[in-house]
Amino acid sequence: MKISYVMLPDYPLDETIESIKLADRLGYYAAYAADETWHKDLWLLFAAAADKTENIRFGPNLSPITLREPTLICQAAATLDELTGGRAECVISSGNFGLLAQYGIDWAKTRPLSRVKEAHHVMRTFLDDGAITFQGEFYQYTGLFSFARPVQERLPLKLGAMRGPKSFQAAGEISDGVHHALSYTREAYDYLVDNVRIGAERAGRDWQSLDIGAWVVFATGEDGEAAKQAARAMVGLYASSMPAEQLRRNGVDPDSLREIIAAVGAGDLSRAYELTSPELAEKLSVAGTPQECAEKINREILASGVNHMILAITDAALVKAFSGMELPGVLSMSEQLQLVHDKVKPALDA
Repeated sequence: MKISYVMLPDYPLDETIESIKLADRLGYYAAYAADETWHKDLWLLFAAAADKTENIRFGPNLSPITLREPTLICQAAATLDELTGGRAECVISSGNFGLLAQYGIDWAKTRPLSRVKEAHHVMRTFLDDGAITFQGEFYQYTGLFSFARPVQERLPLKLGAMRGPKSFQAAGEISDGVHHALSYTREAYDYLVDNVRIGAERAGRDWQSLDIGAWVVFATGEDGEAAKQAARAMVGLYASSMPAEQLRRNGVDPDSLREIIAAVGAGDLSRAYELTSPELAEKLSVAGTPQECAEKINREILASGVNHMILAITDAALVKAFSGMELPGVLSMSEQLQLVHDKVKPALDA
């Protein structure tokens, strides 16, 4: 069982690097970050952290191939791999649909899965060979090469996916794994794992050798109610990106989120918080005391065959940055990293 954390890189950079150093000392598998225009640049951040760490892995989770040209993602990833001595990896997808809309891109017209699959082929080829000639539907190259080469023999390249089933099957068939964001029920994870298995078996691969990750909104503390309030403050923001099918697999009626999504779209996260009931927040997060968090992860997630927990840790600073709200009693990022190591991880079913 691997445990990683994923950040929205919006904190002061020195604080972020200190949290990465702590996670490295505590044995976290990876520090990931969202590769989105809204946040600070993760590639520069991780380059700055490279020589201050020893074991922790780095990469985007995820990088949007609709906005970033795939070979340029390879260039950045290979450079980061050299800087870290072989500790880089990539999770790719078509991107955050809300962000794409701000660029005037209608994601439904981009043929997202076909584009991601072709981008994966391009990236796998370019990472492995350092050169590519390819005439595809979305990408074309003639003799393109790069001196940016990974240190690892095979830099892991994984897919980010939410809706399924075809994206889950594609991950099982072609990639090094799948990171599935924002699900919290056994039904949702059984659906994920079943479809990853279908894709892997279709390609003659062992599905259990793949990195199957659960990317979850997370907050913990000995004051479990304070942790739950922190998660509640962010649930509306994340839930607004969840497809209707995924919401249903998590026991949520998509129609019940209309007002919350409208508030998020208007930039009124404090209103979204008011509209998000504690019951809804409970369904769409892993939050509470360390014992409560471990129990939910064991019951709803790990029992399905997931082998990697990716914690989108929510603390008071993040809530304040996004909504302006002050939430007393919520532990900092570093405090939660320590508590996960001390009390949550030992209670997980490995």
